[in-house]
Amino acid sequence: MKNFILFISVNISILSAQFSYPAQDFLGGGIGYSPMYISLDSIPGSHYLSGLGLKPENFDNPFVIHGGEGFAHVTGRWRIGGYAGMGATAVSTIPDIIVFKDNLNGEANGVFDQGEDSKDYTSFFNPTIEAKFSFYLGAASVEYVMPVFQDLELSAGALMGLGRAAISVDEQNGNPRWERVFSNVYGTMDSTGTLYYGVSADEYDDPDITPGEVPGLLRDVSATFFNFQPYVAIKWQFLERLGLRISAGFNKGTVREGKWVLNGKNEIKDSPASALQGVSFRTMLYIGL
Repeated sequence: MKNFILFISVNISILSAQFSYPAQDFLGGGIGYSPMYISLDSIPGSHYLSGLGLKPENFDNPFVIHGGEGFAHVTGRWRIGGYAGMGATAVSTIPDIIVFKDNLNGEANGVFDQGEDSKDYTSFFNPTIEAKFSFYLGAASVEYVMPVFQDLELSAGALMGLGRAAISVDEQNGNPRWERVFSNVYGTMDSTGTLYYGVSADEYDDPDITPGEVPGLLRDVSATFFNFQPYVAIKWQFLERLGLRISAGFNKGTVREGKWVLNGKNEIKDSPASALQGVSFRTMLYIGL
């Protein structure tokens, strides 16, 4: 009987050593490179890009955010941390061009109508059209640690912070020249800061101020939003000061109606609510405890 009790006691001691940490092990932390992969349900506004000759289905999926992550124990089995990263994906095309005489019935409407003279454009200045989607994320994390073995643990937590999404459309006509990039497209500026804009005699009484020729046109639509990402993670300390951490979760961010901004300054009041959500996967090779 004494031998049996001794045997049970020894086994309980061994199991306790395997499935619990010494208290000082919870005082560590780590930092490292942490790419995040998100399989987004959709990219806001991407369905409009087909009208520009682009294929939004060619955007990278899963979408990759390159970033850095750090963590530190605070008390008991609770851990806090932070994450910051950014990523981008792009699609582009060079369309064929047909030139037509926009003069059906003596009226120009900007649309090709049957019967108007047309021909293929064969010169070298076909425009390049590119759309880019960018995602920026800065967030804090809090999680609860559940030890499995001495160097292996599970945790559950969440990333909470601010995200920024942007989709831009860039149309370039031929090869831009350096001095033309900085030219004033509205007229001539004198030394006092006054702009001189030339118009025809017919327009002089009621002129419309419009830009002249430009080497390219860039439209950038962006929004900032609260981002939330619950996750579970596994951490393996395979060397004394080096480890691997893998997390899986679900990213959820929502841009409210009317909060998309054009070129960083003008709110688009009729912009719809948009969700940036999808299954996420994060890896981290860290230095620390």
